[in-house]
Amino acid sequence: MTGDGTRAVRAGLPEAEAYAPTLPGPVFAAHFHLPGDAVGPYTYGRDANPTWSLLEQAISELESPGTDAETVVFSSGMGAIAAVLLSQLRQGDAAVLPSDGYQLLPALIERLEGYGVTVRTAPTAEDAQLAVLDDRTKLLWLETPSNPGLDVCDIRRLAAAAHDRGALVAVDNTLATPLGQRPLELGADFAVASGTKALTGHGDVLLGYVTCRDSRLAAEVRAWRKTVGAIPGPMEAWLAHRSLATLQLRVDRQAATALALAEALRDRPEITGLRHPGLPTDPAHRLATGQMRGGRFGCVVSFTLPDKAHAERFLTALRLVDDATSFGGVRSTAERRGRWGGDAVPEGFVRFSVGAEDPDDLIADVLRALDTADAASGG
Repeated sequence: MTGDGTRAVRAGLPEAEAYAPTLPGPVFAAHFHLPGDAVGPYTYGRDANPTWSLLEQAISELESPGTDAETVVFSSGMGAIAAVLLSQLRQGDAAVLPSDGYQLLPALIERLEGYGVTVRTAPTAEDAQLAVLDDRTKLLWLETPSNPGLDVCDIRRLAAAAHDRGALVAVDNTLATPLGQRPLELGADFAVASGTKALTGHGDVLLGYVTCRDSRLAAEVRAWRKTVGAIPGPMEAWLAHRSLATLQLRVDRQAATALALAEALRDRPEITGLRHPGLPTDPAHRLATGQMRGGRFGCVVSFTLPDKAHAERFLTALRLVDDATSFGGVRSTAERRGRWGGDAVPEGFVRFSVGAEDPDDLIADVLRALDTADAASGG
């Protein structure tokens, strides 16, 4: 299989068996028949599950096709992130993380520092994390494009620099998806993502995963999952696998519409700080073009309105867009990101996640909502 669409539709399916479903239903089991010694593929429900196995194989085929990569799935994206950091770092180690990454990273950094890990941070843009790498660094964590600022860093360059210092490299690939970016091919040791977002794409599943080409690293992450019990339910795993079949269709539609929306917003006078890596004028465009695949620059557009009240009026006026957090779903969502308090963004900053609606309908709704918000402010 060479095409992304074909791979997404067929990934992780078992060999054809007469009269069996093409994608077996979820296996609900806390324990399995286990004669003799405690060995075998399925021994206890916290260790492994056949439904996880198929999903893990599918994600491996998307993140690193044609290799022996291994994936470990988790109950959430934060479960996956924590598993990499906490399985690899020990007291006395040093790690480098982005200062502008996902809003729960600061809480995780606080926990790491409490365990005696030294954490240094720097922004994603302009490969600023290079400046804080040193020979003590055990792990470099990248998030590209960053959430919610949409900055991009050079994975190849940073991975090479980290490996020269003996450090491992993890890349949060949530926003890009494996169809838009393959971190392992660019030199990373771990590709990590929240499957809650675009991978599953319907806003009804919490999921995370870690993919590695090194079986030793995968085993360490898997052991962490077993120890803390951060396991997905079989129904969630099955829903995620089912959703992969439309991943290419969704990602391509959303990326194209996101770019069209960004272009429609460029000349709006009330908007500042418009970001989307697909825009030729975006600061991240050149680098994103070199490492992101197939013109898939993600479904997120970010911009800033004059103040909190203006942003709230805009969000209230939208008819086809839900005021909700998260991103990557088939239904467009938008939110004033500052309401969470964890991101260094202006009060009027809006993170907009483009769904699968007709582009003309969605763009018209956004422009109408902007006009409504402007009129209410006397603009």
